[in-house]
Amino acid sequence: MASNSRLKPRRQKNRMIADGTTMNHLKTFILLAALTALFGGVGYLIGGATGMAVALVFAGGMNLFSYWNADKIVLKMYRAQPVDEQHPNAVVRNYVADVRQMARDAGLPQPQVAIIPSDQPNAFATGRNPERAAVCATTGLLDMLTREEVRGVMAHELAHVKNRDTLIMTVTATIAGAIAALANFALFFGGGEDRERPGGVIGTLALMILAPMAAGLVQMAISRGREYEADRIGAEIAGDPQALASALQKIDAYAKRIHNPTAERNPASGQMFIINPLAGRGADNLFSTHPATVNRVRALAELGAKMGVRPRAAATPPVSAVPVTPRRATTGVPATPGEPRGPWG
Repeated sequence: MASNSRLKPRRQKNRMIADGTTMNHLKTFILLAALTALFGGVGYLIGGATGMAVALVFAGGMNLFSYWNADKIVLKMYRAQPVDEQHPNAVVRNYVADVRQMARDAGLPQPQVAIIPSDQPNAFATGRNPERAAVCATTGLLDMLTREEVRGVMAHELAHVKNRDTLIMTVTATIAGAIAALANFALFFGGGEDRERPGGVIGTLALMILAPMAAGLVQMAISRGREYEADRIGAEIAGDPQALASALQKIDAYAKRIHNPTAERNPASGQMFIINPLAGRGADNLFSTHPATVNRVRALAELGAKMGVRPRAAATPPVSAVPVTPRRATTGVPATPGEPRGPWG
C-alpha cells in the first residue's frame, strides 16, 4: 500500500505533463507547415516550379546536415565541458546528481551533462532526440543561483528534451535562414524582363523584405510557444514553479548586464537558451524568440497556485542593483572551501 501511495503523486505529475501538450504540438505542426509553404512559395516566385523544387532540395540537405551535426557544432562552439558526479567540486556534483534524478523522474534517458565557461547565467539543451541529448549550464548560472533554482532551470531544459524541441527549433531556424537567403537571391534573379513573375522589380523588392519578416514571425511564434510549454513541464518535473520563476528573474537581470560573446557572434543560437543571451541592442529585439520574463513568471505563479505551492518572496535584485562583475558578491550556491574560482575547477 505504501509503495502505491508513493506512486500516485508521480502518476498525477505525468498526467499533468501530458495534459495540454497535444494542442501545443498541433500549433507547432501548423506553424512549421506554414514556414515550409512560405519557403516553397519564395522558391516558386524566384524560379517557378524549378525554383521551388531546387529550394526544397536545398532545404532538405540543410535539415539533414543539421539533424546529424547541430548538437556537436553548438557544444564545440560554446566550449562545453562534460562533467559527472566525480567532479571535485560539490556544487557541480549536486548539479549532475539533480539532473540525473529529474531525468529518471521524467522517464528520460540520462543526458550528457556539461558546463559552459561563461559568466552570464544561462542554460540550454541540444541533441536530435532524447537518447542523444545534452544539457548545459554556464558557470555563471552555478555561481549565482541557489540549488533549487538550478534544479528549476535544468528541469526546463529536460522538458525541451522530452518535447523534442531541440530538433523542432533546429529545423525552424534552418528553414527561416534559408528563406532569408532565397529572398536575397531574388535581388539577382528577380524583376528585369521576366514578365511572368508577379510584380516585377517591385514584387521582388517586396519579397526580399516581407519573406524574412514572415519567416521571423513564424519562428518567433514557434519558439515562444515551446518556451511556455517547457516552463510548465519543467516546473512539474521539479515540483517547484516558484524556484523556476525566481531563476528566470535572476537570469534575465544578469543577462542584460553580462554579455555572452559567443552568442553575440552567433545570434541564431540565442533561441536555444532559457533566457535570450544577446545584449538586446539594435535588431535583436525585433523578432524576439523568447516571451517576456514577466509573462513567464506570471504563468508559473498561476501554475504554482494550481499545484498548491505557496508563493515566496522573490529573491531577484533590481536590474539597477546588479553589479557588472557579480560572481563573488551574489553567489547563491555555497562555495566549496579551497576552490575560490568557482565550480568548474
